Amino acid sequence: MNDDTSRTSLPLVLEAPRGRRKPPRHLADLTPAERKEQLSGMGLPGFRARQVAAHYFARLVDDPAEMTDLPAAQRDDLVAALLPPLMTPVRTLEADRGTTRKTLWRLFDGSLVESVLMRYPGRTTMCVSSQAGCGMACPFCATGQGGLQRNMSTAEIVEQVIAGARSLARGEVPGGEGRVNNIVFMGMGEPLANYGAVVGAVRRLTDPAPDGYGMSARGITVSTVGLVPRMRQLADEGIPVTLALSLHAPDDELRNTLVPINTRFSVAETVDAAHHYFERTGRRVSIEYAMMRDVNDHAWRADLLADVLNEHGRGWVHVNLIPLNEVPGSQFTRSRDADMDEFVRRLEAKGVPTTVRDTRGNEIDAACGQLAALED
Repeated sequence: MNDDTSRTSLPLVLEAPRGRRKPPRHLADLTPAERKEQLSGMGLPGFRARQVAAHYFARLVDDPAEMTDLPAAQRDDLVAALLPPLMTPVRTLEADRGTTRKTLWRLFDGSLVESVLMRYPGRTTMCVSSQAGCGMACPFCATGQGGLQRNMSTAEIVEQVIAGARSLARGEVPGGEGRVNNIVFMGMGEPLANYGAVVGAVRRLTDPAPDGYGMSARGITVSTVGLVPRMRQLADEGIPVTLALSLHAPDDELRNTLVPINTRFSVAETVDAAHHYFERTGRRVSIEYAMMRDVNDHAWRADLLADVLNEHGRGWVHVNLIPLNEVPGSQFTRSRDADMDEFVRRLEAKGVPTTVRDTRGNEIDAACGQLAALED
C-alpha cells in the first residue's frame, strides 16, 4: 500500500477496530478438513461434518429436528459445534410485489448489517454486506457516514446468502421455489478492506455441494472503491469473479472529494489495476458510476471517462450508471433523466458499452446503510 499518507487529510479507516469479540466459528468459516478436525477435537465423529454441511448448504435446513440422519444423542452437540447462530433478523421490508426483500440483521455483538434479495424473471440476485459500517467515508453514501464498526466473518457473509436461499426454497418469495444465481458484494462495507473473509466467502459459496453452496464464480461480483493492492491480489486468486470498480468520477480533483481513497490511489492507478484484473482473468470489469446532479454528470465528464477507459483499449470494461438513491438530508441528489441520457450517448459514441442500472427498492430504503441508520 502506498505509504505517502501526506496525500490525504481525511481519516480513512482501512482496518476494523481491534479488541472486539470475534463471531463464533461456524462451518462456513472452515474448510472441509478443518470441520472434521474441529469435531474430532471435541470427541465427535469427524465424518459427521459433511452431513452437517449438506444440511446447511444443500438442504438449507436450520432446524436440528430435521437433521434426522444425525444420531439423536449427538445431534445437539454437532449443531452447536458447527452451526452456532450468527445473526437475527430485525426487520424485513418488501417492494416490487414482494420480489425485492431487504433484511436488517443484528449480529451477535449488536452490530447491524443489511442484505437485499432481488428476484427477476429467470434469476435471483443477493446483495450482501461485508462489514458492519464502512471506513471509506464517501460523503454520498449512507453507510460511509456511520463509520466502520467491524469486519464481518466469512460465515456471517455466507449466512446472508443462505438465508435468502432458504426463503426461495420455502416459497416465501413470489414466483415459486428458486435458487440464488447471482451475488453482488455491494452492501455495507468495502469488500476488499475485509479481504480474507470476502475471499473465504466466495470460496465457500463456489465449493461444490455439499461442502459449499455450489454456485459459479462467474455469478459473483466483488465491488471496491479502489484498494489497488487488493485489486491486484484478487487478480491472482484464481477465482473468476467479476470486479466492479466504484469510480464515480473520471478526474482526481472531483474523485478526491467523492471517494477519499483516491487521495492514496489516483484515478490512473485505480483504472490501471482494474485493467490488470481484466488481463489476468479475462473477466470484463464493471465501472460503477453513481449519477449525482450537477456534481459528476456533466457531458464533458462523460467524454473524459471514455477517454480514461479507452487508454487501455476497448472491450475490457462496461460502465454501469447508477441513479443515486438519495439519503435524507444529503446535499447529493439524483441526476436529471436528460443528463443521464446524454451521459450514456457520449460514452457509447466513444465505444464504451453503458447501461443504466435498474433501481429497485427505493421505497424501502434499499440504498446501503439507510435501514440500519433508521434503526439506530
